[in-house]
Amino acid sequence: MRGNSKTGHQPVRASTAAFIGTMIEWYDFYIYATAAALVFGKLFFPSATGFYGTLAAFGTFAVGFFARPLGGALFGHIGDRIGRKKSLVITLVMMGTVTVLIGLLPTHAAIGVWAPVLLVLLRIVQGVAVGGEWGGAVLMAGEHSPDKNRRTFFASFAQLGSPAGLILSMLMFKLVTGLDDAAFLSWGWRVPFLFSAVLLVVGFVIRLSVNESPEFLQEKQARAQRAQPARAPLAQVLTGAPGLLALAVGANVLGIAGFYFTSTFMIAYTTQYVGLNRAVILDCLLVVSIMQFFITPLAAHIASRVGNLRFLATMALVSVFTPYAMFNLVDLGSLSAITLGIGVAVLFMGAYYAVIAGFVSDSFPTAIRYTGISMAYQLSGAIFGGLTPMLGTVLAENFKGQWWPLAALFSVISLLSLVSVLALGAHGRRRVSFQPEGHRA
Repeated sequence: MRGNSKTGHQPVRASTAAFIGTMIEWYDFYIYATAAALVFGKLFFPSATGFYGTLAAFGTFAVGFFARPLGGALFGHIGDRIGRKKSLVITLVMMGTVTVLIGLLPTHAAIGVWAPVLLVLLRIVQGVAVGGEWGGAVLMAGEHSPDKNRRTFFASFAQLGSPAGLILSMLMFKLVTGLDDAAFLSWGWRVPFLFSAVLLVVGFVIRLSVNESPEFLQEKQARAQRAQPARAPLAQVLTGAPGLLALAVGANVLGIAGFYFTSTFMIAYTTQYVGLNRAVILDCLLVVSIMQFFITPLAAHIASRVGNLRFLATMALVSVFTPYAMFNLVDLGSLSAITLGIGVAVLFMGAYYAVIAGFVSDSFPTAIRYTGISMAYQLSGAIFGGLTPMLGTVLAENFKGQWWPLAALFSVISLLSLVSVLALGAHGRRRVSFQPEGHRA
């Protein structure tokens, strides 16, 4: 990197690339989630109508989450041993290609049982790609930070891609949900998936323009000078710090499960149990996503001033109580009330999500950081993120007309993250985190 006159611009470029890349990745993921809530049950599981069709569609959504830890392990190894940049280029191409293929996939009416089988297989590949994307994007942004005290702020640009991807997906579905049902079910739902081809080209060009992480390059040079090679990063994480990994998994729950509760499950809940038109809830989520987009950098800035641990604990504590206000307002049925209700929950949850990436990444040493934070995030997604819409659907079906079990579910999610963050903060203060192999004296 020496002699490169553009090196000084790399922190901004890396943050921009992290934002654009994760926006594309999450756009691809969210359009699948939206399609699962709106049409996949009818098109790929026609024999399972109503509640069971929605549950089956959300089942394919959950499959992607179960595949994400595999992606975290695979691309975490590549990112920790070969390079963050190479790993991120591969995940971007995988994700965009699979999304386009889903948009071209024949339905059950055309090829029978092969339609859901192929959908599940593509979903698995999509999950593997996302499993390796998030950790690398966070690290490329955070590790390019010129000041380690601002690592959380720079890492938040990767988090910014999440609401941006949702905004873009909502806009695309807003364009096609205005079609009549026949056109929407025939070809309209495919448009957001096929549009991913354009985003793939843009993201690929931007990602190639960013230099490799300077911290990774330093670690790679130090590793080359060691006498003995260390074990695989995944083995070091699982055997060296299982407690740290467990706390990191719990710390991510609110940002993952809480988000899919408000952005995915609430689509099915409001359209099937409250009786809202799908366009109304999509309009609501679009407004809320725009709000979260602006909350993200502001929350990261505030956290850098008051302290990450204090900020995260406060946001998680408040989130324990926000679902009760949310459901009271959602049941009023008006666009303004629903937007306000979901907005209240997303306000604090989104602020939490903005900061948690940088907080968790600081818990792992550079040599295994990609693997550590990827496994934590993806295990949290597999266990809590993928199952949350399904569990919410089961509760809504079995407690029709009662929202308190759903609010309690959101409270439990928030409480779990609160306890985990406090424990992770205490873990850091005790300085008991391990050194990866080859670093010991």
